[in-house]
Amino acid sequence: MRIRLDIAYDGTAFRGWARQPGLRTVQGTLEDALARIVGGAPRLVVAGRTDAGVHATGQVAHLDLDPDQVRRLPRGRGPAASEPAEAATALSTRVRGVLGAYPDVTVRSTGLAPDGFDARFSAVWRRYEYRIADGDARYEPLERLRTTTVRGALDVEGMDAAARSLIGLHDFAAYCKPRDEATTIRTLLEFDWRRTAEGVLLAHVRADAFCHSMVRALVGACVAVGEGRLGVDDVVSIRDGAVRTSETKVLAARGLTLTEVGYPAVDLLADRAEQTRRRRDQE
Repeated sequence: MRIRLDIAYDGTAFRGWARQPGLRTVQGTLEDALARIVGGAPRLVVAGRTDAGVHATGQVAHLDLDPDQVRRLPRGRGPAASEPAEAATALSTRVRGVLGAYPDVTVRSTGLAPDGFDARFSAVWRRYEYRIADGDARYEPLERLRTTTVRGALDVEGMDAAARSLIGLHDFAAYCKPRDEATTIRTLLEFDWRRTAEGVLLAHVRADAFCHSMVRALVGACVAVGEGRLGVDDVVSIRDGAVRTSETKVLAARGLTLTEVGYPAVDLLADRAEQTRRRRDQE
């Protein structure tokens, strides 16, 4: 049985998504909770790994259970309680109970995954938001753990123009931390900035996939434009140069939140997963 999990977390106290020996991570915390319910060593496959300090409101993962683990699934109530779909749905309530009151990670929902669904390889895009409080923003204590503070006032119109100029299929090596044999070619589908009613600068960034630290590096380039240190043409030239530069910096993880993962229609899930796996193998 494959189960889809929709997950949210405050990344402040986690050392990222991926399980690491001796460190508190989102994956490790959730897998330990699941093990108490279904036994064995459950393994989550996630749509996109997040770095230490990064948050999520729309993370997606899947979990494969063997027959013994399926039998240990919590059952709901009523005549359909023994059905696999009902058992898969009831799992989220049990996980939240194991995590306890006021946890910094939660499973918002669970359910039987459609045929062909793969949380990672079936995804067609990921969406993030980034929050910045500059000198023109009202300080909100309740938002401090998911907002990056920048001194001075930023030019949001210039930042928005810079962001939009980067959209498209490009090599984003200049805005990624290099990883051996990993491609840096990505399709940036949308990138824009606006001010909220409280004056906070909010970016929306969506792409087919992101390479390591890409969103925070793109945000750093826009901040350099907002501060007047770079022009719109400069961020494009840096991108086209495909070489990391000290002219921009990677901003703090605290301002970044994964908000949504997009998937194709159910009948296209398996084809999408196969296409993505094949492309990754070729890369």
